[in-house]
Amino acid sequence: MHFVPYLKREEIARQVERVAEEIRRDFAGKEAPLFICVLNGAFVFAADLFRACRMPESEITFMRYKSYDGTSSTGVVNELIGLSEDITGRNVVIIEDIVDTGVTAEKMIASLQKRNPASIKFATLLFKPESLRTTAKPDYVGFEIPSKFIIGYGLDLDGMARDLSDIFVLEEK
Repeated sequence: MHFVPYLKREEIARQVERVAEEIRRDFAGKEAPLFICVLNGAFVFAADLFRACRMPESEITFMRYKSYDGTSSTGVVNELIGLSEDITGRNVVIIEDIVDTGVTAEKMIASLQKRNPASIKFATLLFKPESLRTTAKPDYVGFEIPSKFIIGYGLDLDGMARDLSDIFVLEEK
């Protein structure tokens, strides 16, 4: 496998700031949201976005789902770490690294809705609209990208490459 540069850290930083501005605008005058970072891949994006939002009353927590094995989705979504906070009546912003099929997003949103939040918004750094198989479209999107396998900026290949500051795409032969 060979990966080539796709998105530079400067482009990513600009989009993180744009998404943060959209969130600040949407929550102006409302109770600050509880951000829920979906581990493991979204931890870099979540940290950058949470700081960029500059909402002192907001909080962040974590959930973990797994649906990938190697470079492809298994089609099965497993919740590995659940939410311990009470979200009744709270505004929630889910932070995901990437949405392709939307299966994980759909399962997560349905699970959170059962806990009676005031609202649920969904932010993702990367969105693959041509791969979407559900109605779970994100409210905030950093980049719309084609259905290609990518790594870096928290995204991995079997646990590796999360530390890269840029995003790389699997080179097609």
